[in-house]
Amino acid sequence: MGAPVSDRMKQTVAPGRVKEVTSVSNPIVKDIRALALKKTREETGLFLAEGLKLVIDALDAGWKIETLVASRQKLDGELLQKTAARTVANGADLVEASEKVLAAIARRDNPQSAIGVFRQKTVPLEKLEPGREGAIVVLDRVRDPGNLGTILRTCDAAGIKGLVLVGDCVDPFSLEAVRATMGSIFAVPLARAGEEAFLSWRKGFSGLVVGTHMKGEADYRAPSYARGPVAIVMGNEQAGLSDALAGACDALVRIPQVGRADSLNLAVATGLMIFEARRHALKLGAGS
Repeated sequence: MGAPVSDRMKQTVAPGRVKEVTSVSNPIVKDIRALALKKTREETGLFLAEGLKLVIDALDAGWKIETLVASRQKLDGELLQKTAARTVANGADLVEASEKVLAAIARRDNPQSAIGVFRQKTVPLEKLEPGREGAIVVLDRVRDPGNLGTILRTCDAAGIKGLVLVGDCVDPFSLEAVRATMGSIFAVPLARAGEEAFLSWRKGFSGLVVGTHMKGEADYRAPSYARGPVAIVMGNEQAGLSDALAGACDALVRIPQVGRADSLNLAVATGLMIFEARRHALKLGAGS
């Protein structure tokens, strides 16, 4: 005998609705366009992922989709059709939109064929698990969405176990930041914390904490990154690390430079730190 009807109903997700929208003044479009504003993203807990690849990456990673806006002209494509069907089956709405509507939402000409509205997802700082030899990256007041997106993508490529945003950082769920991640935002656990909360967590972190700093006296390649878990702490694009975060590091390091440039781009510097810290764990042929 099967399960009671009430139990079967609980296990079944009601299919989403399918709507056709051609006007940028449609209330649905206005609500979705409003997600370009940080205030609206904070109030709703939603954000936009532009492009069919990003939408599929998010769905495959288990992120909750609320609405899929799909190009009405391109819905005959097999992959977009399957993604649209998958969206409706998951209980989310499908909006079949004109190219004008897609361009208005993406805020640029020649938009991609799909834009997904997803629910934001972060993890509590204490839930990050670097493991015995893993690493996490900590960013102090990062301000540029392109830098943040590139760093998330680099974290994903190097197997970083989590990214912590400390203090007043750029919103990782802004359209620009999500674009720059190329889908890696859905793969790397993301935590947010105030400086005091992070410093409190750091007291219980048993691994090596390494930060880059202009006063660093050690070469960034000098620390023994392979001896246990590592936290890589990187500072703000202009101001660098705060005094409190610098003081919480076991080692302050610098990246040697010989040219006229007085500093490296934050995403480049973080990439160098990440791959040096993960050198012992990364081998050609192992997932590459």
